[in-house]
Amino acid sequence: MSRSASRSASRSASHSASLTVLRPDWPIHPRIRALVTTRWGGTSRPPFDSLNLGAHVGDSTGRVAVNRSRLAAQLEGADPVWLNQVHGTDVLRVTGKLHEPPVADASWTDQPGVACTVLSADCLPVIVSDRHGTMVGAAHCGWRGLCHGVLERLLDALPVEPAELIAWLGPGISAGHYEVGAEVLDAFCSHLGSAARRVGFARNTRGRYQCDLVALARWRLRSRGVPDVYGGDFCSFADTRFYSVRRDGRCGRMATLVWLEPQT
Repeated sequence: MSRSASRSASRSASHSASLTVLRPDWPIHPRIRALVTTRWGGTSRPPFDSLNLGAHVGDSTGRVAVNRSRLAAQLEGADPVWLNQVHGTDVLRVTGKLHEPPVADASWTDQPGVACTVLSADCLPVIVSDRHGTMVGAAHCGWRGLCHGVLERLLDALPVEPAELIAWLGPGISAGHYEVGAEVLDAFCSHLGSAARRVGFARNTRGRYQCDLVALARWRLRSRGVPDVYGGDFCSFADTRFYSVRRDGRCGRMATLVWLEPQT
C-alpha cells in the first residue's frame, strides 16, 4: 500500500430521496460495504435536524424510527446492530439482529447481512475489514475508549492477525477544535506511556491541550500491527454535514456502518 493510505478518504456522496450518505474510500474486498450518514435526509426537528439516529438524545422516538427505516433502505438488505455505547471497551460478536441494544462500544461479525454500527457526534468511528472479505468490525472511539483500549480489544477479538486488516477512520472532531484538560493527557500517559503526549497532544496558549483523536487512533492501530489506515479527513465540528456536541451542544447522532454481502 502507498503512504497515502493514511490520508485517503471518500469525498463522494450518494443520495436516495433526500437521504445523504458518504461511502469510505478504502481498498477493501468487493464483499465489504460501508457508509456514514450525515445530518441530512431525516424527519427530526431542531436541535436534532434532521437524520438523527440516536434513540438516547431526547428526540421523538417515532422520528428516530422513521430515520432508521430510511437508513435501512440504503443497506441492501443488511440489518444494523445498534449498541448501547458507554465510552467503554466492551466488544461484542454479533451474528444477527438483536431485540435490545447491548452495552458495548465495538462489535464485529463474520456473518453476511449484519451491519456493525456505531453512533457518534464528535467521537471517532473506526471500521476494520480483513483483506479477504470474511469479517468486519466497528468501534466507537472517544478519548476514554481510546485511552482504555477499545481498539486493542476489537483487534484481539478478531480471529485474524492485525497484518491482515485494513482500517478506516470516520468523521470525528479534529485536534484544532478539541481542547481538553491535563487530566486527559495524564490518563493517556498513565495507560499508554509518555509517547501518547508526543502523538496526540499539543499545549495551547490557555495552558490546556489540543487532543488529536485521529493521530491517537492511527498510532494505536499501527502499534498493534495494522499496516494500512485510511480516512481521518472529516472533522465533525468544522463540517456542518455532521453532528457535533462541541459545536452545537444538544444534537443528534450519525451512524457509521460496515457489513458483509452474501457470498456469491
